[in-house]
Amino acid sequence: MSRRHGASRRWWVPAVLLALALASASIAVAAHQVGYWLVVEDPLRRAATVVVLGGDFPFRAVEAADLYRRGWAPEVWLTRPGNPEQEAALARLGLPGSGGEERGNAAVLERLGVPAGAIRVLPARVLNTAQEVGAVARELTGQGGTVAILVTSKPHSRRVRSTWRAVVGSGPGVIVRYPAADAFDAGGWWHNTRDALAVSREVFGLVNVWAGFPVRVDRPPG
Repeated sequence: MSRRHGASRRWWVPAVLLALALASASIAVAAHQVGYWLVVEDPLRRAATVVVLGGDFPFRAVEAADLYRRGWAPEVWLTRPGNPEQEAALARLGLPGSGGEERGNAAVLERLGVPAGAIRVLPARVLNTAQEVGAVARELTGQGGTVAILVTSKPHSRRVRSTWRAVVGSGPGVIVRYPAADAFDAGGWWHNTRDALAVSREVFGLVNVWAGFPVRVDRPPG
C-alpha cells in the first residue's frame, strides 16, 4: 500500500466512526423523546360525561371514578370492546363470550362511589379505537353534549386525540386524560417489553390515522 493510500485510509476510518457515532446518538435521542411525545393530556373542564375507553383494566375506571367524584361530569360511560374470534371460541365451549370488561369496570366504578344510575354502557360493540371514538361521538351528539372526557393510558393518549380529530372533526369536543397511576416509562420505554410494545403499536397506529386508516384494525382497542 502506498503512503498516500495509507494516509487517506487514516482519515476515512475516523470519519466513518464519527458519522456512525452521530447517527447512533441521534437515534438514541429520538427514541428517548418519542415516549414523551406520545403522552398528552388536556386541561379539565366540565363535560357531559367521562368515558372509560377499553383496555388497561382497572386503572382507567379508577381514574374515571375520581373525575366523577370531583364533579367534572354527571355520568360515566363504558365502551364495549369486542373480540369476535375470542367470543366465537368461548361460544363453542358454552361459555359467556362478552361483557367481561365492561362488567368489571362497572363494578370498580360502583366500589369507588359512582352510583349505578350514573353508569352507562354504550350499546355498540367496537373493534378498534376509531370505532370506539365514533360510538362515543354519536352518543354524545344524540344527547346534545358538547364535550366528553376520555380516559385512556399514557402511550395511547396522543392517538386517541388524533383519532377523535380525524373521525369526529369539528363535532363535539374532547378532553383526553390518563390515570395518575399509569406506570408507562416515557423516558425509558425500551427497557421493558410492555412499554416497548406499546410504543411500537402507538407509532404504527398514528401513522395509520394520519394516512386515513388504510389498515383496518380488527382487534379490541387498547
